[in-house]
Amino acid sequence: MLLRQLQESLGRIYDIPLEHDVRDFLVTDRKALGRENLTAIRQDSEEELLVREDGDDVRVSLYVDQRVLQRLSWHDPLQALHLGNLADFWTALEGVSHFQYLAWNAGFDRPVSIHELEVQAEVDKYAITLFLLGAQQAGRFPQRLHHWLFERARVDSALTRQKRELYASANRYAARFCRVLEDRFLQRGRVRCEALVRALRHFYRLTHAPKIRLIEIGHAH
Repeated sequence: MLLRQLQESLGRIYDIPLEHDVRDFLVTDRKALGRENLTAIRQDSEEELLVREDGDDVRVSLYVDQRVLQRLSWHDPLQALHLGNLADFWTALEGVSHFQYLAWNAGFDRPVSIHELEVQAEVDKYAITLFLLGAQQAGRFPQRLHHWLFERARVDSALTRQKRELYASANRYAARFCRVLEDRFLQRGRVRCEALVRALRHFYRLTHAPKIRLIEIGHAH
């Protein structure tokens, strides 16, 4: 299944164990959320990580709209990623990123903020898309990836001001970090893969405050 393949891709890039299979936590029918006493924030959302604390227990579900997964099964991005399936690909990947980052941090008993999840998800989307398109295009990276992912991004005006500011902030920080990655590790359409992966792994393992400091000084390890 695509979501598991994306989870495995994150595991390879970041060299992290996959102790929980995302498929075991997947919900694709919004009605099932109600039966599980889980409530999505927005009724028109296509992806959402839902966390509910019940005493010492924490229940996690990843909602990805079944229509998104159906379209991706018709136009498999792992075979050919293009502008026609890119939005759905990023929707699915964002959910997997949120799930995996939360699960990985839980192994260290480390809390994760929504802003941290969103920043890492944007970086994950950039990294996975970069490597996937590179593999599909004989090793050349897409020159307009940063533009597609960050500069064309628009925050949903229907969200509360607080949510809009949070998502816009996460997008800005991730955009700055990924621009540094491009400047340091992508040259003349080619990727310095080993150095790029080292920088991504270092970033992934930082807690949120050091990540933000790293971005603000404009460095990549």
